[in-house]
Amino acid sequence: IISALRKKKKKSPVELRGKEEVEFLYDYFALFYSKELTDEQKEFQATARKFALEEIIPVAAQYDRTGEYPVPLIKRAWELGLMNSHIPESCGGLGLGTFEACLITEELAYGCTGVQTAIEANSLGQMPVIIAGNERQQKKYLGRMTEEPLMCAYCVTEPGAGSDVAGIRTRAERKGDEYVINGQKMWITNGGKANWYFLLARTDPDPRAPASKAFTGFIVEADTPGIQIGRKELNMGQRCSDTRGIVFEDVRVPKENVLIAEGAGFKIAMGAFDKTRPPVAAGAVGLARRALDEATRYALERKTFGKPIVEHQAVAFLLAEMAMKVELARLGYQRAAWEVDAGRRNTFYASIAKAFAGDVANQVAADAVQIFGGNGFNTEYPVEKLMRDAKIYQIYEGTAQIQRVIIAREHLGRYKA
Repeated sequence: IISALRKKKKKSPVELRGKEEVEFLYDYFALFYSKELTDEQKEFQATARKFALEEIIPVAAQYDRTGEYPVPLIKRAWELGLMNSHIPESCGGLGLGTFEACLITEELAYGCTGVQTAIEANSLGQMPVIIAGNERQQKKYLGRMTEEPLMCAYCVTEPGAGSDVAGIRTRAERKGDEYVINGQKMWITNGGKANWYFLLARTDPDPRAPASKAFTGFIVEADTPGIQIGRKELNMGQRCSDTRGIVFEDVRVPKENVLIAEGAGFKIAMGAFDKTRPPVAAGAVGLARRALDEATRYALERKTFGKPIVEHQAVAFLLAEMAMKVELARLGYQRAAWEVDAGRRNTFYASIAKAFAGDVANQVAADAVQIFGGNGFNTEYPVEKLMRDAKIYQIYEGTAQIQRVIIAREHLGRYKA
């Protein structure tokens, strides 16, 4: 695109001034954002949308009330090819890009973000193996997930180490051809349902060792002796997602289950986020879009002072603000996904997408409750659940505050370089 536009203008972007510069940028963004989805992308999007509307939404409220893990929905998503989209073709997967994963995720989240989070957590657990696993590791642990609907989990967070990943206390000590792992993880999505875990543990006992060298990534079979799975946590929202604490007591892991090498774990764990934060942002957009749709339908039906409330400017303007935020948040995750699929480091855009979409999901869900009025505060109406479900998007996979730390660092780094 850049090359084509340079030929058109006969100048490089830095040489353009005033009106020419505006025209150049307009052409660039018009070409970038007007790109039609491919037939394959439209097919995945349509399949996910149909699944959400016909199979997820009718049972979402029931799963929210019971907190039961949605096994039938997960199996169905697996059958439809809506799970494990990142797994390479060499391991029996579809090998889809992040952009396609985001399209699917937005639609699933529209139906229920508890179901979507359970499915998306599989991608997070798999991603370290996808980006850092050798051929044997990939075929063994990713291949099995294409053969049956298995789950995996990303074990990094601890009771005293969430945003401060460098504060992880779980230890892995080398003993011959094995590592012995001791420690505790917390808030692990799919923790009680996983077939295997990606685990980050400290292998350098020196507390002064930099994070980039102190931690190692492991693949750990969930049925390994010494693993103790805690109770399912009763969360505010996304209640059908399985979230638990896990204790590792003298858990023995063979050295061949180390990803890359000892000391490479931190970079692997953080690198996974560049690929998984765009889909998380897409999930937030799906929730926000659902909240906007529910609020719009209600505003067209509910009457006050002799007319539908949508005809009151206060409500119409609120809907307009909600629509603006949903559309902009979608462009954010699409840019982040496009960057990573193009083979570029997308840390800056991934954090922008995740932070902005998480905030938008909370704002739009709260505004939807406001439009519903008293009914919005009642569990008989869907927006109450949406508001509860939205909050976690500002917390998991890096809090809203941590995203701003990353964005500021990346932004300022461009000027210091």
